[in-house]
Amino acid sequence: MAASKADQAYEILKERIMEGVYGPGHRLVIDQLAREHGISSVPWRESLRRLEAEGWVDIVPNVGALVKTFDTDAFERSLRLLARLEGLATALSAPNLGADDISEARRLNKAAGDALANFDTQRFGRLNRELHELLCSRCDDDRLVGLVHHEWTRMDVIRRSAFFYAPGRALASLSEHDAIIDLIEGGADQEMIETAARRHEVNNLVAIKEYDKDRTEAR
Repeated sequence: MAASKADQAYEILKERIMEGVYGPGHRLVIDQLAREHGISSVPWRESLRRLEAEGWVDIVPNVGALVKTFDTDAFERSLRLLARLEGLATALSAPNLGADDISEARRLNKAAGDALANFDTQRFGRLNRELHELLCSRCDDDRLVGLVHHEWTRMDVIRRSAFFYAPGRALASLSEHDAIIDLIEGGADQEMIETAARRHEVNNLVAIKEYDKDRTEAR
């Protein structure tokens, strides 16, 4: 079945927001979008309401639709939710990860460490995401995996829209990755794996909040 005009408009807007074409605070003008893409105004309005419901857009009276600007609170809420979702997805995936998967996970983590040593933060980020995706890839709950991917996407947008960085955290995360992989390879029970994966994400949040606090106090 062909996608509706509203679905097409939604996909166009969401892709451009995710790719940073429409950055935080960008005003989405329906008339302009309609002229640019040859889709009438009604589907654009429907797509904007959908994006607002999903947290991608703010619709401000007398202003219009603005790409959402994420703040520290939004980052914290998203990361806490991601910690729970990804922890469960990793635990459910673990029994289905084979020797080849474990080997690939270790390769990705080592490559991420090499990228970090070479100050290649973009490559580190890409490899880190690939590793997390791999550890969740054998989860047989498609809805859960979809929710995890949705939050990963939100986190990518948040990271582009604000300064979220804690020196030394990336290096510590590599050791935590190894510990999670060890638990999976050793056949640890799912609750232990879920806890380790969830704590890994929470540790990111703690490090960032502590760093943000130190920066604020130093001003």
